[in-house]
Amino acid sequence: MNEDNQVDTSSCCASCGIAQVDELKLMECTDCDLVKYCSDACQKNHISQHEQACNKRAAELREEILFKQPESSHDGDCPICCLPLPLDLSSLDESKSTLMSCCSKLICEGCSHANQVREAKALMPRPTCPFCRKPVPSSKHECDRNRMKRIEAKDPLSMCSEGLEQQNKGDYSSAFRYFTKAAELGDMGAHYQLAGLYRKGRGVEKDEGMEMYHLEEAAIGGHPDARYIIGCHGWNNDNNESAVKHWIIAANLGHDGSIKSLMDAFRMGFIGKEELAATLRAHKAAVDATKSPQREAAENYRRALGVENSPAMVRAALAISNTH
Repeated sequence: MNEDNQVDTSSCCASCGIAQVDELKLMECTDCDLVKYCSDACQKNHISQHEQACNKRAAELREEILFKQPESSHDGDCPICCLPLPLDLSSLDESKSTLMSCCSKLICEGCSHANQVREAKALMPRPTCPFCRKPVPSSKHECDRNRMKRIEAKDPLSMCSEGLEQQNKGDYSSAFRYFTKAAELGDMGAHYQLAGLYRKGRGVEKDEGMEMYHLEEAAIGGHPDARYIIGCHGWNNDNNESAVKHWIIAANLGHDGSIKSLMDAFRMGFIGKEELAATLRAHKAAVDATKSPQREAAENYRRALGVENSPAMVRAALAISNTH
């Protein structure tokens, strides 16, 4: 067939050859962007001819998405100060962000502390949410009730939070159910937790393929811990080039563990000096972007008290300071 008689697959059905017109819109293959079809029947009839090329292209597209640098971490920005939320890589007792059960907003430590100070100075009778201004739950029962209301409203953060509650209780089947629902709604933290359940076989049968799938989904959505673990998987399986790519992406989001791994990779010759230097600068910029005088004041205050930065402790500390 000469060039004049070749079929343009971008505007014709790859199976029957019918051309796209105003009355007939072709649909792309569901797995790749190589061909189009006029109907589900044509796509089904063309599977045997297209399958090999489709699988190859689908793998290429997946890799393109997987190694694309996310604009921010999966937590995004604080909805009050609009600064990137810091990566919570420390213990839960030193968490730098708080999930409010009333509105499911993740609030940075600086904004939470500033709100507590404001309310303490105003002698407000009950602390309120820094975002929606609803009263803060006074008991775990009230907090759980708020979370269930948010779950009924199909809020993925609340679903993931409930999954963590059930996981801490040892009810892995319920945890798996909540994480799955949250992941389906786009929560990257839920994908990360599902990977852990598949890895350990808790609430579900062990499945390394599903573990990696959920880690990849989380990494694509900006979860630096998931990205770091994928890098470690690659490194342990002698896929050093891939591992370094993943660690660079995670480090660019401010992930400290990835920097340590990259330093080891540098000493072994798997990353160049200039690329490492560029990554260190990007890491510092990501960390610096999460800093503010308000957040620094909150952290210093918490460290000075040596306890959790709670509304009650802020009120007590202000009361003591006002007596001097």
